[in-house]
Amino acid sequence: MNRSDSLLDILSRDRRLVRLPESGKAVFIGDTHGDFDATETVFRTFFKPGYVLVFLGDYVDRGDHSFENISFLLEKKKETPDRVYLLAGNHEGYCSVPFSPADFWEGLSPKEYEYFSEICKAFPFAAVTRNGLCAVHGATPDLENVDAIDSIELCSEHWVQMTWGDFVERPGEFLGDRGGRPTFGEDYFLRTMERLGMNVLVRSHQPHIAPVIFQKRCLTLMTSYYYTFDRRIAIADLEKPAIRTVDDLEIIEI
Repeated sequence: MNRSDSLLDILSRDRRLVRLPESGKAVFIGDTHGDFDATETVFRTFFKPGYVLVFLGDYVDRGDHSFENISFLLEKKKETPDRVYLLAGNHEGYCSVPFSPADFWEGLSPKEYEYFSEICKAFPFAAVTRNGLCAVHGATPDLENVDAIDSIELCSEHWVQMTWGDFVERPGEFLGDRGGRPTFGEDYFLRTMERLGMNVLVRSHQPHIAPVIFQKRCLTLMTSYYYTFDRRIAIADLEKPAIRTVDDLEIIEI
């Protein structure tokens, strides 16, 4: 990497779909939402050789330290681009689809707003492993295959699915829209996962859903004291022949 490369240059190389390495371990971190202590704890514990860190979005708003949280993450991404990945959450999409409350975004100066908007627009939408795991912020996109994620455009239907999508543990496909949050059932989950060629989904976004649903194939993580005192992360062994259910992951409280 050229030391003069900008953060936007680095993020553009990840593309919209991040393919994680085939060796070592990947640590997946749910919404941190301004909980800088959670982010610092993750780096203090897992930022070491053989590990990559995959943050699942929603770094800002709600908590008290949004500016410190996202600034620290961006600094680490620039310093070690192949060891830190920052997926887009719905709270990183404020510049594209405004929402409320949005204390971080509404408290920025015009110059700061312009900077963070351009950076957040460049975040990838998903990360996958060669042994069957997919990570997104919200719901799986309704696409023909996993490679099509690279062609998803901001504000498109598939972008909304991935950043705003909710799941409900009952049969069905599209179950309606709740305040801009499209909601999907188990039939949609199973069909889209088959199309993507993935076994297990790791996501965040929904603090009030059961952590493990859909035949132990969908794990929802929350890693912010704003939502819970049980901040959880998940670790995947990238060298395991196959990740078939959530039982193949290590789930840890931090």
